[in-house]
Amino acid sequence: MHCKLPILSFFLVGGLLSGCQDHRVTAPDVQLTTTTLATGLVGLIGVETDASGRVFVTEQGTGKDDGRVSEITPDGKVHPVITGLYSFVRPDNELDATDHLLVVDGVLYILNAKGLYTFNLSSYKTGNAPIPAASLTPETIQQFVINYNFTEDTGESHPYNMIQGPDGALYFTDAAANAIVRRSGPNQFAVVTAVPGIPNPNPAGPPPGPPFVQSVPTGITYDGRQFAISTLLGFPFPAGKALIYRMDLTGKLTVFQQTFNSLVDIENDGNGNYLALEFAAFGAMGWTPNTGRLLRAKGTSSDVLLDKLNMPTDLKVVDAHTAYLTSMGDGTVSKITF
Repeated sequence: MHCKLPILSFFLVGGLLSGCQDHRVTAPDVQLTTTTLATGLVGLIGVETDASGRVFVTEQGTGKDDGRVSEITPDGKVHPVITGLYSFVRPDNELDATDHLLVVDGVLYILNAKGLYTFNLSSYKTGNAPIPAASLTPETIQQFVINYNFTEDTGESHPYNMIQGPDGALYFTDAAANAIVRRSGPNQFAVVTAVPGIPNPNPAGPPPGPPFVQSVPTGITYDGRQFAISTLLGFPFPAGKALIYRMDLTGKLTVFQQTFNSLVDIENDGNGNYLALEFAAFGAMGWTPNTGRLLRAKGTSSDVLLDKLNMPTDLKVVDAHTAYLTSMGDGTVSKITF
């Protein structure tokens, strides 16, 4: 049985949590300062900036076709940019909705359960009336993936995150097909590789689980030589076993490090290592609030940069001194300076 990304469903973790958390910096050689930029965001997933520094986020909404893309201005105000994005509560209480976004050459790319939306930011000025999603036509990347004949075929597709590659193409993590997909142009897709899972380290439990655990690709980045892919292992979400893969330009995968809990994003640290974002620890009651972490992954060990994060979902490094972090658990965007 395939496990879709659990962060799609805040219903399964008791709703959105609120309140100020004590985010501790535990690596002695790094000084990070976090400040809350915006609050009250519903089903918050992705954060992205454009060339002028404007900050955009995706909200999944509540399952009533109320997903949206918004701009967060420096004063913390939320300005909806695109509204009415598809948001639906599945029978298993998971949301089919909007996930990550990416800005490339002034174009905003948005991944939604209906497909890949594009929006030219040159036509948008802060404070404009929002654009209804119905006025935009998505590319149906999901149908291409579902029709593809994988060796281990889940029969599902969930494009979750993306990055631009050195060839100008977009590379997607598909968190239902467990694959990396390349888009060379509008409606031109190809499967690059499938992402392998691992043997269940404790199939007898507790809790008992399948003999094989799927490795769900979440984040993807490119460091100038190769891609790196973060993964979130499926049920029973074994602690300390999630992987970071490296992928060369031919699609060949190698393991960079396997010591993590439920990774949801990855960024370059500028020194050949990676910033890896853990969603939460999985306990007897499910996902445990305030157990997310931001780590520097070094291949054989990791530094903890921030801990006690409440179900974080995305990290955007803007420059050598600034980053943004989303917390689905708190419904907040934080600005990190370092």
